[in-house]
Amino acid sequence: MQKILRDRIIEVCNKKIAAKGDHVGVSFYAFFSNKNENPELLMEVATWWIMTHKLDHFEKAVKIKNLVHAISTK
Repeated sequence: MQKILRDRIIEVCNKKIAAKGDHVGVSFYAFFSNKNENPELLMEVATWWIMTHKLDHFEKAVKIKNLVHAISTK
């Protein structure tokens, strides 16, 4: 996963957790604006979310942040 995408996911998760607590859920669409400005990045995160990890549509932001953080530390 590209660093720009990892950074964006962690940033969004941190903001949502700060605003709504540890139980807040996110969808992979939360990391993008409503316009499809970068379809390659969208497909990259969708593939990671759906195909690689077989995640549900909504997952806890804490879980996603931890998964992405694990990628960043490899």
